[in-house]
Amino acid sequence: MTAQQTIDGAALLDEVEAFHRRFNVFPHEAAYVAVALWDAHAHLLDCFEATPRLAFLSPEPGSGKSRALEIVETLTPRAETTVNASPNSLFRLVDAPEGRPTLLFDEIDTVFGPKAGDNEPVRGFLNTGYRRIGGMHRCVGDGANQTVQKFSSYCAVAMAGLGSLPDTILTRSVIIRMRRRAPNEKCQPYRQRIHEKEGHALRDRLAAWADSVREQLSDAWPVLPEGIVDRPADVWEPLLAVAEAAGGTWPERARAACLELVNAARDDDEASLGIRLLTDLRDKVFSDGERIPTAVILERLLGMDDGPWNDVDDKPLTSRTLAKMLGQYVTPENKPIKPRTFRTPTGTPKGYFAEDLSDAWTRYCPPAPGKSKTAATSATPQVSIGEFVADTPFGIRNTASETATHPAAATY
Repeated sequence: MTAQQTIDGAALLDEVEAFHRRFNVFPHEAAYVAVALWDAHAHLLDCFEATPRLAFLSPEPGSGKSRALEIVETLTPRAETTVNASPNSLFRLVDAPEGRPTLLFDEIDTVFGPKAGDNEPVRGFLNTGYRRIGGMHRCVGDGANQTVQKFSSYCAVAMAGLGSLPDTILTRSVIIRMRRRAPNEKCQPYRQRIHEKEGHALRDRLAAWADSVREQLSDAWPVLPEGIVDRPADVWEPLLAVAEAAGGTWPERARAACLELVNAARDDDEASLGIRLLTDLRDKVFSDGERIPTAVILERLLGMDDGPWNDVDDKPLTSRTLAKMLGQYVTPENKPIKPRTFRTPTGTPKGYFAEDLSDAWTRYCPPAPGKSKTAATSATPQVSIGEFVADTPFGIRNTASETATHPAAATY
C-alpha cells in the first residue's frame, strides 16, 4: 500500500482536534475546526499561494491564548516561538537552510499595542509573508561592498495577544476571540515533559500525511462557500483544500466554520470607522428621510448607546469630522460626498442626501437587516425631505407636506 492509502487524513485531523480539546477551551466549535486545519496546512505551504495568519486574541489576560499557542507549537513543523524578534532575525529564520519555520508570536500586543514603538518592519514582514511570492529587500555586505538581496518572508505565523492587531494583519488572519473559562468549562493541565511528546508524534504523522497528499493539493481549487470572496477567500482556501484532501466530515465542517468565523470577523470589524459610519447612517439615521440636516445626523449618531461616535479621537463626532469622513466616499456621479443646503419650514440648514450616499451604501455596507427603526429620540421629531436650495443637478424639489426639523437643524 502507498502512504496515501495507509494514512486516514480525516481520522488524523480528528486526533489533532481532540488533542487541542484536551488543553484548550475555544469559544465555539468552529475554532477547533479552523485551528486543526491550520496545523495541517503549516506542513503544506508550498502547495498554496498564501498562508493565513492564526490570531488568538482576547480583551483580558488569563484567556488561554498562550496555551493555545503552546499546543500549536507541538503540532507544526520547525516551530519557533518569539516575543519580540527583530525583522532581520525573522528574515534569517525563514531563509535558514534547514527549512521554513512556523513562527509563533506570543504577547503580540507588545509588538503592535498602544505602548509599542515603531514596528513597521515587523508589520511589513508579516504582511508580505502572507503570500508565497512575498519577500523584502535588504542590503547585505561589508562597507562599500553592498548588494541588494531579496529575503523570503513566506511562512506560517500564529499569534497570541491582548486587544487587537493592525488592520492589515487582521484581514489576513483566522481570528479566534478567546475568553476566560467559565466555572463549568474544564480542560486538562498541560505538562510539557509529558504532553509535548504526544504532540510531536501527531506532528510527525501530519507531516507524513502531508507528503502523501502534497501532489494532490498542489492543483487543488476548493469550492468556497457562497459569499466568501476577496481576502476571506485567500485566507480560507488553503484550509478548505486541506479539509477536502482529508475527506470524511471535514469538508462540510470546514465550510461551516469558514462562514461562522468570517461572519464573526465582519461583525467585530472595527478596521473601518468609515464603513461603520455609512452603515449607521443607512440603518439608524436615514430610515425615515431622504435629506437630513447635519445637526440631526449628529444628534442621532451621538444618541446611539452602542455606537463609537461619542469617542472619535477622544472627543464626540463633530460636523467637521463627519464631513471629512464622508468626503472620502463618492456620490453615484463620482463626486466626493459633501453637505448641501436645502430649505425646510424652519430654515435652510446644511445636511446630507440619501441619494448622494446610495452608491457608497451599495459598495461598502453589509446587507441591510430589513427596515430599521430610527435612532431618533423623542426630542428629535421625524425629519422629512426639505427643498434643495443650490442650483445643481442633484436638486429635486418636493412639496410642502414635509414635517418640521429639529430646531437645532439650522446650525451646522
